[in-house]
Amino acid sequence: MTVAVSLQNVHKVYGTVPVVNGLSFEIQTGEMFGLLGPNGAGKSTTIRMLTTLTKPSDGVIQVAGFDVMRQRSRVKQRIGVVLQAVSIDSDLTVWENMEYHGRLHHLPKARRQNEIDRWLTYVELSDRRDAPAKTLSGGMKRRLQIARALLHQPDILFLDEPTVGLDPQTRRRLWEILRDLNKQGMTMLLTTHYMDEVEYLCGSFGVAQSANRIGIMDGGKLIALGTLQDLRQKHGEGLVVKQYSSSSGNAPSDRWDYQFFPTLDAANAYLDQQPDKTGMMTRPSNLEDIFVELTGRNLD
Repeated sequence: MTVAVSLQNVHKVYGTVPVVNGLSFEIQTGEMFGLLGPNGAGKSTTIRMLTTLTKPSDGVIQVAGFDVMRQRSRVKQRIGVVLQAVSIDSDLTVWENMEYHGRLHHLPKARRQNEIDRWLTYVELSDRRDAPAKTLSGGMKRRLQIARALLHQPDILFLDEPTVGLDPQTRRRLWEILRDLNKQGMTMLLTTHYMDEVEYLCGSFGVAQSANRIGIMDGGKLIALGTLQDLRQKHGEGLVVKQYSSSSGNAPSDRWDYQFFPTLDAANAYLDQQPDKTGMMTRPSNLEDIFVELTGRNLD
């Protein structure tokens, strides 16, 4: 597999404050790469550097084979970006938003019209092409953003929390769209605050059965990298969870302790040996357990 995105010892400093500190990783062509981290970990700054919106203070970033510092225009031609904030023009129709984007990328008229029709059909917005964008639901606006990002046929799609604020049913529909694009060979980098989203999209296989991977950032550094199965095997596939009840003032409170084991069978065997099993249970570990273990914080 060829490398679609490469970061080598990347730093970003604002004033005297390091936000990204020696970040290095690669994304393979056709991979769905999930980038996680608590607030302030440096994820958004990393996305901004990858999409040429912010210059790195040091290090080398290449996207689609081009240097983000020296070949910004070439990078922009090869990427699509879907940001958390809705960035469509509400005063334009669905079709006008697509037309405007196509003209910005200098697509010839015939190709532009074909691609608009193609992607509006793909995201199921053909019947709303003449509707003002401001009349769309939140999920429709996000689908329009995806269609617009794909209009110029980019090699790599960057998705910064693409389903935030959407209802569960709409999120699932967007997941299916993104997963289908990945199966067709689209390389993607995804940041999100939803653990189930990462497990669904990045816990599977990408193009040519290449395993998708997950990176976890904290303090501007990459502290874990691997497939979901790699991370579970490294930290433990089984958990013993114990609940402790206590009182804080007049209100009762609960505390949970988590103990990792190599397998669920090992966790069950440990539990069977305990003389007092009150408040204890076993279950398979998941990505959120690993994330909290590594960072000491929940994702949100």
